[in-house]
Amino acid sequence: MTETQLSEKLIVNCLPLTESEREEFLRASGDVRQVFLADPALRGTMLWQADVPRDMRGHVTAVIGNIEPDTLPDFVNLEWLQTWSAGVDRYLKAGTFPPDATITSASGAYGQTVAEHMFAMLWALMKNLPGYLDQQRRHEWKDLGRAATLDGANVVILGTGDLGSHFAHLVKSCGAHTLGVRRNPNKPADGIDSMYGFDALDVLFTKADVVACFLPSSPETRHLVNRNRLELLRDGAILLNGGRGDIIDEQALMTQIGRLRGVGLDVTEQEPLPDDSPLWDVPNCLITPHVAGGYHLEATERRILDIARENVRRYAAGEPLNNIIRH
Repeated sequence: MTETQLSEKLIVNCLPLTESEREEFLRASGDVRQVFLADPALRGTMLWQADVPRDMRGHVTAVIGNIEPDTLPDFVNLEWLQTWSAGVDRYLKAGTFPPDATITSASGAYGQTVAEHMFAMLWALMKNLPGYLDQQRRHEWKDLGRAATLDGANVVILGTGDLGSHFAHLVKSCGAHTLGVRRNPNKPADGIDSMYGFDALDVLFTKADVVACFLPSSPETRHLVNRNRLELLRDGAILLNGGRGDIIDEQALMTQIGRLRGVGLDVTEQEPLPDDSPLWDVPNCLITPHVAGGYHLEATERRILDIARENVRRYAAGEPLNNIIRH
């Protein structure tokens, strides 16, 4: 890369970095100019912001952070966007993202936090904990009956990337058999005992004690868990969704939820979940407000920074970037 080409590049970094971390990013970018815009006080909070001043946007060639899609037309020289999220759905809508620019994500940073959260929801449902919490609030002392276990259970995992693989390891440690589902069933994944394609879903749903969804949103995955497949689940099965809310047809779910042991949702079709949604009042439905990911673990923040810093180094060196979603 020539000095002229280097001088034309500008990385705007919107990560809430400490002073020492900024120095690490500066070393990674070498001779490519990099400016930092984030408030370090946002570190450790659930709110990270990427707000690039309007008069700067036309000069920026790379952004580290989740800028608002409606500001993208201002970034006329944008070559690369590195998100701090694993999902980039809102940038992939037709006409949103510059056709010649590259998007890379923080895929690989969130597996631990999402898997642990959904694992906790699973155990809560298996051990009747939501019901016992309701009783505690009513000052009631009553046995709620049989619990469930993962020992010997068939756990069907839809989406076996970083999130699904982490979840698979957790349930396997408790004696479960893991059946993974991905587009290419010939590609293995850590923690998965048996891998299948989407064409096997109907059969797998009849065998499942637990179905855990970790799929991204796409036309192919919308309402993948539909009424027909929900009817295939055995009585007492558990359904979890830690991927995207539109994977499950919620209207169809309401017709079947009463015979399931429980449903754990960290995501819903509409977020926030509307006040009038019947899901709020279903006793065996455990809902959290899309908090399985985020920055609740310091380990997640560290992984996001590691991914971004390595890609800054690659961008400055003219090397292929990691985690490319669209190129």
